[in-house]
Parts: sequence; structure tokens; C-alpha cells
Amino acid sequence: MKRFLHSCTALTLSLSFATAAVAQEPLKELGAGEGEVSIVAWAGYIERGETDKNYDWVTDFEKKTGCKVSVKTAATSDEMVALMNEGGFDLVTASGDASRRLIAGKRVQPINTDLIPSWKTVDERLQSAPWNTVNGVHYGTPYLWGPNVLMYNTEAFKGEAPKSWNVVFEETTLPDGKSNKGRVQAYDGPIHVADAANYLMHHKPELGIKDPYELNEEQYKAALDLLRVQRTLVGRYWHDAMIQIDDFKNEGVVASGSWPFQVNLLKAEKQPIASTFPEEGVTGWSDTTMLHAESEHPNCAYMWMEHSLSPKVQGDAAAWFGAVPSVPTACKGNALLTDEGCTTNGFDNFEKIRFWKTPVSKCESQGECVPYHRWVSDYIGVIGGR
Repeated sequence: MKRFLHSCTALTLSLSFATAAVAQEPLKELGAGEGEVSIVAWAGYIERGETDKNYDWVTDFEKKTGCKVSVKTAATSDEMVALMNEGGFDLVTASGDASRRLIAGKRVQPINTDLIPSWKTVDERLQSAPWNTVNGVHYGTPYLWGPNVLMYNTEAFKGEAPKSWNVVFEETTLPDGKSNKGRVQAYDGPIHVADAANYLMHHKPELGIKDPYELNEEQYKAALDLLRVQRTLVGRYWHDAMIQIDDFKNEGVVASGSWPFQVNLLKAEKQPIASTFPEEGVTGWSDTTMLHAESEHPNCAYMWMEHSLSPKVQGDAAAWFGAVPSVPTACKGNALLTDEGCTTNGFDNFEKIRFWKTPVSKCESQGECVPYHRWVSDYIGVIGGR
């Protein structure tokens, strides 16, 4: 295996987060479509059948509305924030560690839920979630949610699921008799600090961590120290889902935090891959389709948000990505997802997932915490060996 330490993305120090947001007025009524809509999205979120003809929720939308869909794939939440700051896009499928930054930075606008008939079908746990709603004002429509699972090679683990995240955080001998050094990966994004904090909540309770996104200086230092240990084990810091898939197939990688998307694609190729929820629990993501504050195609954007909440789209997208739909009725009657799909993908584990959110200095659990800009600069340092 090639043993290389490589950061796949250029993290930027210019990312900022404010704690207050002033809502602008949402759209009052819909007009005719403008002919196009551009979306910043996670890989696999906006499919038109090019990878698999069974997964296509774009073609029919374009035929029905006349709105041509263009997609810019982003690999990290920081990249999504940067793209939305640059402008030129209508929508973004933002996770909780990006959505509040976009709201505070006034890069997205409130939505008028009266213009989205399917809003009432959205899971009540998501309609007013803290990552998409501020002071009762809704900023976007929930899309998909799910866990950051531990993906592993079943041959390396001799068919038994690893019980702990220690296999990616600390040097250990795996069931195949070999060290994990050089055979594991870590996520290439500052939010990965929360995964280290989540691990420490279980293994070092004396630190008193109550929320992995709300860390005081002592807790934060402990998380960084753990990440520095992890750096000595990591073969690659990943952010591109397809590159991670290739690494598991061809580069000898046997364990990493991942998304169900990669797990499903590898299993579909009959690779010896499985995933698990380790004993420490998991972080996760709940993504919201948000409308750019300066969208040039708001009518098509609203049409897309409504389309994205249809049970068919929700079920197909959840099946493709290995996620959970934001519309519970999508859990039944979808041939691709199957009636067991929502349970398999974690519908009943909502309360067990510590969803991504942006760290802020004034935090709820202990008053004063390390803000996100520190996570960004310090994670760059960890990856660089500092």
C-alpha cells in the first residue's frame, strides 16, 4: 500500500461565524420559472441517472417545470460556505456545521413555507431544528439525514464488527494480526475535532465533555492531542467519497469514519465492506436545502424544494445515499428504499446521533467554548504535523 499523508482539501482561515442573524423578508408568492436552477450539493444528492438509471430525480423535474438543473458538488461544509459566499448559486444542501454560518452571514434567506405545500409532511423533529431555524424563522427545507458510521473491511476484522472507534484513533493490532498504522483514514475537515471529542466523552469522562461541539480549552486540547496521535496512523485524510471508495478497494485502507453512501456503493460491488455504530456513538448530519440570499432563480428554486420533498424523491435519494428521508411517508412503498430501508439507515437512532453544528464561543453547556475559527486553524496544524 502507498503510505502517504495527504490532505485532500485546502482549508481556509477566512471562514467566520456570527451568533446573530437578522431575517430578511421571504418570498411572498411564486411566479413563472426562470428556466434554470443551480445547486451546491453533496456527492450523490442530485442524481439524474448517469451513474445508475434507476436513480434519477432530476429529469422529470426538468420536464415538468422547464427549470434546467445544474449541480456543483462540494466535498466539505467549508467548501459549501465558500461557494455560497462567492455567489452565483440558487440552493445549497447544507449540513448543520454550515447552515448556521450561512444564516448568520446572510448568505441564505428565509423561506415561505406556505409556498411549499409538502412542508407539512416533513418530520416534526426537523421542521424547527436548531440548525435550520432561528427565532422561529425557517431557512430552508430539510432534505436527508444520517450518521457518520465506522466503515471497515470485513476480512481485516475477521467478520466481527469493531466495537470502538479506537481502531482509527489509537495504534492497535487488528484481528488480521497487523497494525492499523497506515491503514486507516480520517475526515478532511475541522468538524472532525468533534469525532475526537465524542470518543473522549466515553473514554475520559473526567474531562466533563457534555457536547462534542462545545469544548473548553482543556477539553479542546485533549481532542487535539488525540488527533495528533491519529495523524501517525492515517494514510489519507479523505473528503472525496469516490477517492475513499478507491482507497478501500485498491490502497489497503481497512477502517475509517464514512457515510453510508460509500458503504452502499462498495457493498454493491461485492467488496468485503460493512459499517457499524461503535460503543461511543456517532456524529452525524442533517442537511437542509437553503435558498441563496441573492438567488437569480427563486421560482425554480422553490419548485425544486417542493419537488425534493415528494415521497418518491425522498425515498430514492435516501436509498441511493444510505440516508434517512426527512419525509416519513417516504419510508413505505418505495421499491428502491424498501419498507425496511429507513430502519436500516437509522430512522430510530435520531436521538443517538450528535448532529454536526458550528462551534461558537458562547455555548450552552458551559458558557465559554473554543470557536470554529480555532478548529479550522488548529486542524490544519494537526494535518501538517503541528
